[in-house]
Amino acid sequence: MTEQIKNLIQASIDVKLQVLSDKHLQQTIASCVDTITTAFKNGNKVLFCGNGGSAADAQHLAAEFSGRFYTDREALPAEALHVNTSYMTAVANDYSYDVVYSRMIQGIGKKGDVLVGLSTSGNSGNIIKAFETARQKGMTTIGFTGATGGKMKDTSDFLLNVPSTDTPRIQESHILLGHIICQLVEEQIFPSK
Repeated sequence: MTEQIKNLIQASIDVKLQVLSDKHLQQTIASCVDTITTAFKNGNKVLFCGNGGSAADAQHLAAEFSGRFYTDREALPAEALHVNTSYMTAVANDYSYDVVYSRMIQGIGKKGDVLVGLSTSGNSGNIIKAFETARQKGMTTIGFTGATGGKMKDTSDFLLNVPSTDTPRIQESHILLGHIICQLVEEQIFPSK
Protein backbone atom coordinates (compact mmCIF):
# COMPACT_ATOMS: atom_id res chain seq x y z
CA MET A 1 0.00 0.00 0.00
CA THR A 2 2.83 2.45 0.70
CA GLU A 3 3.96 2.08 -2.92
CA GLN A 4 0.46 3.03 -4.10
CA ILE A 5 0.50 6.06 -1.79
CA LYS A 6 3.83 7.15 -3.23
CA ASN A 7 2.50 6.68 -6.77
CA LEU A 8 -0.54 8.86 -6.05
CA ILE A 9 1.64 11.61 -4.58
CA GLN A 10 3.91 11.38 -7.61
CA ALA A 11 0.92 11.61 -9.96
CA SER A 12 -0.08 14.89 -8.29
CA ILE A 13 3.48 16.20 -8.51
CA ASP A 14 3.69 15.21 -12.20
CA VAL A 15 0.62 17.31 -13.06
CA LYS A 16 2.02 20.27 -11.14
CA LEU A 17 5.34 19.91 -12.97
CA GLN A 18 3.43 20.19 -16.26
CA VAL A 19 1.74 23.34 -14.93
CA LEU A 20 5.15 24.66 -13.89
CA SER A 21 6.51 24.25 -17.43
CA ASP A 22 3.43 25.69 -19.22
CA LYS A 23 4.29 29.33 -19.97
CA HIS A 24 0.93 29.96 -21.66
CA LEU A 25 -0.97 28.75 -18.60
CA GLN A 26 1.21 30.92 -16.35
CA GLN A 27 0.49 33.96 -18.52
CA THR A 28 -3.24 33.19 -18.33
CA ILE A 29 -2.97 33.05 -14.53
CA ALA A 30 -1.28 36.48 -14.59
CA SER A 31 -4.09 37.83 -16.79
CA CYS A 32 -6.66 36.46 -14.33
CA VAL A 33 -4.85 38.20 -11.46
CA ASP A 34 -4.94 41.50 -13.37
CA THR A 35 -8.61 41.07 -14.32
CA ILE A 36 -9.75 40.22 -10.79
CA THR A 37 -7.62 43.00 -9.27
CA THR A 38 -9.15 45.53 -11.67
CA ALA A 39 -12.66 44.29 -10.90
CA PHE A 40 -12.17 44.67 -7.15
CA LYS A 41 -10.53 48.11 -7.54
CA ASN A 42 -13.51 49.23 -9.65
CA GLY A 43 -16.00 48.14 -6.99
CA ASN A 44 -17.08 44.97 -8.76
CA LYS A 45 -17.40 41.48 -7.32
CA VAL A 46 -16.10 38.01 -8.11
CA LEU A 47 -18.58 35.14 -8.14
CA PHE A 48 -17.71 31.44 -8.12
CA CYS A 49 -19.62 28.32 -9.16
CA GLY A 50 -19.03 24.61 -9.40
CA ASN A 51 -20.64 21.23 -8.71
CA GLY A 52 -19.65 18.63 -6.12
CA GLY A 53 -15.97 18.90 -5.22
CA SER A 54 -15.68 21.88 -7.54
CA ALA A 55 -18.46 23.60 -5.57
CA ALA A 56 -16.39 23.07 -2.42
CA ASP A 57 -13.37 24.54 -4.21
CA ALA A 58 -15.47 27.49 -5.42
CA GLN A 59 -16.63 28.17 -1.87
CA HIS A 60 -13.06 27.81 -0.57
CA LEU A 61 -11.66 30.35 -3.04
CA ALA A 62 -14.49 32.83 -2.52
CA ALA A 63 -13.79 32.72 1.21
CA GLU A 64 -10.11 33.50 0.60
CA PHE A 65 -11.22 36.84 -0.87
CA SER A 66 -14.16 37.68 1.40
CA GLY A 67 -12.42 36.47 4.54
CA ARG A 68 -8.65 36.75 4.32
CA PHE A 69 -5.74 35.00 2.72
CA TYR A 70 -2.34 35.96 4.17
CA THR A 71 -3.08 39.35 5.65
CA ASP A 72 -5.60 41.09 7.87
CA ARG A 73 -7.31 43.48 5.48
CA GLU A 74 -10.71 44.63 4.28
CA ALA A 75 -13.06 42.00 2.92
CA LEU A 76 -13.27 41.72 -0.84
CA PRO A 77 -16.70 41.14 -2.46
CA ALA A 78 -16.64 37.48 -3.47
CA GLU A 79 -19.23 34.74 -3.10
CA ALA A 80 -19.90 31.18 -4.17
CA LEU A 81 -23.28 31.01 -5.90
CA HIS A 82 -24.39 27.68 -4.42
CA VAL A 83 -24.35 28.60 -0.73
CA ASN A 84 -28.03 29.62 -0.60
CA THR A 85 -29.66 26.18 -0.38
CA SER A 86 -33.21 27.55 -0.38
CA TYR A 87 -32.54 29.30 -3.67
CA MET A 88 -30.71 26.30 -5.17
CA THR A 89 -33.39 23.77 -4.30
CA ALA A 90 -36.27 26.04 -5.32
CA VAL A 91 -34.81 26.88 -8.74
CA ALA A 92 -33.68 23.29 -9.37
CA ASN A 93 -37.17 22.06 -8.47
CA ASP A 94 -39.21 24.79 -10.21
CA TYR A 95 -37.07 25.17 -13.34
CA SER A 96 -34.05 22.90 -13.74
CA TYR A 97 -30.66 22.34 -12.19
CA ASP A 98 -29.16 23.58 -15.47
CA VAL A 99 -30.28 27.15 -14.72
CA VAL A 100 -29.43 27.48 -11.01
CA TYR A 101 -26.34 29.57 -11.74
CA SER A 102 -27.49 31.47 -14.82
CA ARG A 103 -30.64 32.63 -13.03
CA MET A 104 -28.54 33.92 -10.13
CA ILE A 105 -26.27 35.74 -12.59
CA GLN A 106 -29.36 37.33 -14.16
CA GLY A 107 -30.28 38.68 -10.74
CA ILE A 108 -26.98 39.81 -9.26
CA GLY A 109 -24.40 39.91 -12.07
CA LYS A 110 -23.26 43.34 -13.23
CA LYS A 111 -21.02 44.58 -16.01
CA GLY A 112 -17.43 44.45 -14.80
CA ASP A 113 -18.00 41.55 -12.40
CA VAL A 114 -16.05 38.32 -12.80
CA LEU A 115 -17.53 34.82 -12.84
CA VAL A 116 -15.18 31.93 -12.05
CA GLY A 117 -16.50 28.48 -12.94
CA LEU A 118 -14.83 25.24 -11.89
CA SER A 119 -15.54 22.01 -13.78
CA THR A 120 -13.02 19.21 -14.19
CA SER A 121 -14.67 18.08 -17.44
CA GLY A 122 -15.45 21.59 -18.66
CA ASN A 123 -18.88 20.29 -19.68
CA SER A 124 -21.11 21.22 -16.73
CA GLY A 125 -24.30 22.54 -18.33
CA ASN A 126 -25.22 24.84 -15.48
CA ILE A 127 -21.80 26.52 -15.57
CA ILE A 128 -21.86 26.90 -19.35
CA LYS A 129 -25.30 28.55 -19.14
CA ALA A 130 -24.02 30.83 -16.36
CA PHE A 131 -21.03 31.82 -18.50
CA GLU A 132 -23.32 32.61 -21.44
CA THR A 133 -25.50 34.81 -19.23
CA ALA A 134 -22.44 36.46 -17.69
CA ARG A 135 -21.10 37.37 -21.11
CA GLN A 136 -24.46 38.90 -22.08
CA LYS A 137 -24.17 41.09 -18.97
CA GLY A 138 -20.61 42.23 -19.76
CA MET A 139 -18.95 40.09 -17.10
CA THR A 140 -15.58 38.37 -17.52
CA THR A 141 -15.55 34.57 -17.33
CA ILE A 142 -12.68 32.47 -15.98
CA GLY A 143 -12.90 28.72 -16.47
CA PHE A 144 -10.99 26.21 -14.36
CA THR A 145 -11.12 22.88 -16.22
CA GLY A 146 -9.16 19.77 -17.11
CA ALA A 147 -6.94 19.23 -20.14
CA THR A 148 -9.35 19.82 -23.02
CA GLY A 149 -11.39 22.67 -21.54
CA GLY A 150 -14.54 20.88 -22.68
CA LYS A 151 -17.42 23.06 -23.81
CA MET A 152 -16.33 25.79 -21.37
CA LYS A 153 -13.39 26.47 -23.67
CA ASP A 154 -15.71 28.44 -25.96
CA THR A 155 -17.40 30.42 -23.18
CA SER A 156 -14.34 31.31 -21.07
CA ASP A 157 -12.57 34.62 -21.53
CA PHE A 158 -9.68 33.01 -19.65
CA LEU A 159 -9.23 29.23 -19.57
CA LEU A 160 -7.11 27.59 -16.88
CA ASN A 161 -7.11 24.04 -18.21
CA VAL A 162 -5.03 21.77 -16.00
CA PRO A 163 -3.11 19.23 -18.13
CA SER A 164 -4.85 16.12 -16.78
CA THR A 165 -7.98 14.03 -17.27
CA ASP A 166 -7.88 12.62 -13.71
CA THR A 167 -10.50 14.42 -11.59
CA PRO A 168 -8.63 14.38 -8.23
CA ARG A 169 -5.38 15.59 -9.85
CA ILE A 170 -7.29 18.37 -11.65
CA GLN A 171 -8.99 19.51 -8.45
CA GLU A 172 -5.68 19.53 -6.56
CA SER A 173 -4.24 21.81 -9.22
CA HIS A 174 -7.35 24.01 -9.25
CA ILE A 175 -6.75 24.82 -5.60
CA LEU A 176 -3.07 25.50 -6.31
CA LEU A 177 -3.93 27.91 -9.16
CA GLY A 178 -6.72 29.48 -7.13
CA HIS A 179 -4.41 30.08 -4.18
CA ILE A 180 -1.82 31.67 -6.46
CA ILE A 181 -4.47 34.03 -7.83
CA CYS A 182 -5.78 34.87 -4.35
CA GLN A 183 -2.30 35.65 -3.04
CA LEU A 184 -1.28 37.82 -5.97
CA VAL A 185 -4.59 39.73 -6.04
CA GLU A 186 -4.33 40.36 -2.31
CA GLU A 187 -0.75 41.63 -2.71
CA GLN A 188 -1.76 43.98 -5.53
CA ILE A 189 -4.76 45.44 -3.70
CA PHE A 190 -3.14 45.63 -0.28
CA PRO A 191 0.57 46.13 -1.08
CA SER A 192 1.54 47.57 2.29
CA LYS A 193 0.16 44.60 4.21
